Amino acid sequence: MAIWRIEKCKDEAGYRSHASIYGLIRLGLWTQPVKIGERSSGWPDDEVKAINAARVAGASDEQIRALVKQLHAKRAEKLAVLMAA
Repeated sequence: MAIWRIEKCKDEAGYRSHASIYGLIRLGLWTQPVKIGERSSGWPDDEVKAINAARVAGASDEQIRALVKQLHAKRAEKLAVLMAA
């Protein structure tokens, strides 16, 4: 899994501004960023790809919100597995 910075996410999704991504986050239509450093963050590439695939498939905003919740839940599950090991 790769962590994509915002420029790569914008390119992949076709957005032109940072505000586009952060606006989607506020609306629950994009996952929260992952901190990768003191002053940097990014998004797991599989999450970006899943959201883009849902958009291409014609998913409604409600369906994408549900997908975003699932993606956040998967993050929590992965963390729990790592912490248990």
